[in-house]
Amino acid sequence: MFGTVIVGIGIAGRVRIRDLLNPLPSSASEKMSIKGFVSRRTLDNEQGVKQITLEEALNREDIQAAIICTENVTHEEYIRKFLDAGKHVCVEYPMSLSVAVARELWDLADKKGGPFQPGFGFASFGGIARLTWLVDLFGELTLTAAEMEEQEESKYMKLTARFLTKEKRPLTWIEERAPGLGRVKNINFRFDSGTLDHIPSAPKEPVGIFMQDLNWFGEKLLGQVLSEQLQAERRRILHCLELADKIKELCQKPAQNNL
Repeated sequence: MFGTVIVGIGIAGRVRIRDLLNPLPSSASEKMSIKGFVSRRTLDNEQGVKQITLEEALNREDIQAAIICTENVTHEEYIRKFLDAGKHVCVEYPMSLSVAVARELWDLADKKGGPFQPGFGFASFGGIARLTWLVDLFGELTLTAAEMEEQEESKYMKLTARFLTKEKRPLTWIEERAPGLGRVKNINFRFDSGTLDHIPSAPKEPVGIFMQDLNWFGEKLLGQVLSEQLQAERRRILHCLELADKIKELCQKPAQNNL
């Protein structure tokens, strides 16, 4: 059994606790046992799970893994602390707000011996799940242009990034934020054979994405994931973070040039 601690009690952290308490039968997550949760706030027990201090989570011998569900800007700090303490780490998107830091953290994980709202960072990192989705669909992308539109008075933000696929096909990603603007994903893909403007219905997975992710992490801990799969995942994640870095750089260049 891998003793596991949850760091951060927001929506994701609470779902992680729920899934660890009710693992999918005959899955890798059955080999993970929750030992507590860490929060900056002083809370009552969450779903019967006891709150513990960060120091306790880092030092207890019966805790071998940490699942980090905090704000994006704190991911690097917590990853470093748990890796330095010799723990396995699972972290929500994105693992860091810089591709250079991500590479450094991955190297640190290798050396340690195992795979591993405000505060969300620049829009390309806050929307990294959508960017990763595009890479999953179309393969590695080449960034050609990026721009940011911001209206402070209305708290509106619009990020537009343009890419080319390996086949030199254009692809545009738009990320918008504003008060009252709901979480929706609009698509418009134009292929030689026609246009796709909605996601086709697909068979539902037996469990939600958090449980799928938990099982994938558990399979890594148990050594059930092939090295080739781990390397492919690493390349994909670092590629997406590199794209996010380049988008941020391009969007911030005009402001720097005006100084």
